Amino acid sequence: IDFKGVNMVINYDLPTSAVEYIHRIGRTGRAGHTGKAVTFFTEDDKPLLRSIANVIQRAGCPVPDYIKHFPKLQSKQKKKFIKKPLKRESIRTTPQCFLKKAKRKM
Repeated sequence: IDFKGVNMVINYDLPTSAVEYIHRIGRTGRAGHTGKAVTFFTEDDKPLLRSIANVIQRAGCPVPDYIKHFPKLQSKQKKKFIKKPLKRESIRTTPQCFLKKAKRKM
């Protein structure tokens, strides 16, 4: 699917592979257009971050030094993350006060 005019992608969870990362952020760079990608990550995501940082660096974009020094992920670990991604709490954009009011009405 090609969405025209997408100039920013926000990843609320870290993709499990560099290929998946490229696929996600590629929505911003269609037909020579530029865009931005923001990806949130946690301590648990650190093992996955280095391979994605390598892709970012090879594309000529800046990568913070601390990320470059994360340990490399072994192939067994990569397969494990791809088969069974990290479990995360759901992310809600609705403020808690609205959720509580809706619950009281029910």
